[in-house]
Amino acid sequence: MEEAIKYILVDMDEYLTSNQSQKLQRVLVARLTNQKSTTDSLSNHNYLSMFLNAKKIEGCSDRTLSYYETTIAKLLSNFSEPIRKVTTDEIRGYLANYQTINNCSKVTIDNVRRNISSFFTWLEEEDYIIKSPMRRIHKIKTVKMVKEIISDEEIEKLRDSCDNLRDLAIIDLLYSTGIRIGELVRLNIDDINFEERECVVLGKGDKERKVYFDAKTKIHLQGYINNRSDNNQALFVTLDAPYDRLKISGVEIRLRSLGRELGINKIHPHKFRRTMATRAIDKGMPIEQVQRLLGHSQIDTTMHYAIVNQTNVKVSHRKFIA
Repeated sequence: MEEAIKYILVDMDEYLTSNQSQKLQRVLVARLTNQKSTTDSLSNHNYLSMFLNAKKIEGCSDRTLSYYETTIAKLLSNFSEPIRKVTTDEIRGYLANYQTINNCSKVTIDNVRRNISSFFTWLEEEDYIIKSPMRRIHKIKTVKMVKEIISDEEIEKLRDSCDNLRDLAIIDLLYSTGIRIGELVRLNIDDINFEERECVVLGKGDKERKVYFDAKTKIHLQGYINNRSDNNQALFVTLDAPYDRLKISGVEIRLRSLGRELGINKIHPHKFRRTMATRAIDKGMPIEQVQRLLGHSQIDTTMHYAIVNQTNVKVSHRKFIA
């Protein structure tokens, strides 16, 4: 038996990593000697719980963890066998059925694929499975739509339509800094340095970074803070008592409402972020610096946010090529 295991390991050596070979050896010894593997007692949902704990430790937000849990739990509910027996073809079939049943876009189904892939990659890295069945399931090609930004005229319309200092300060801060909506609502008054026109925000993975705002934003922020009568440390609070910290949904609803009143298409917090990135690149800011301002770990992500002005492309071509 020992010799048979040795030959199997030699035959598989070119296909497996060192950790995978060790895992295979343990499994072969356990099965051929009728020993019970330590992983046999773990259910599929046990693996999901451990995966979520690992992601939580890595700094994933509650929203991301919830998305992981929902997506992967739905997958696991479709398989009765142990997770290590799930095949590539079975997952392909699941994704195809998911798209048909839910009538979802290619972007949505690719997000589902990425979440499932993260789960199986983690299982492989932790040696719970020999090889992830997701390795041969590649990114789903999607049509890249040109996303809109907020024009100079539209931003002035939004400013003029504000009937309170808070909304005006929110619009200016989003427009000049490009911070995420979650970062905005977590800000406290003490986080703002008016002298340097900067503030420290807590981004994804609890990573702190400095962002900067313009003089107009400074004036509107100071006007809003000086006119408040509450003692809440939060930078933005509700308009009515008890003046609680403003929530993400509160900002989203207010901006959407302002956009509808003015007939401006799809006004939401993320559109301000994309607009800021586009304006910065359009005016010549190096992409690496835009990446730092937005808090992106990968520069490719920054490029997805920014729309390069076609007029500038034409001018650059004439300058450098023609």
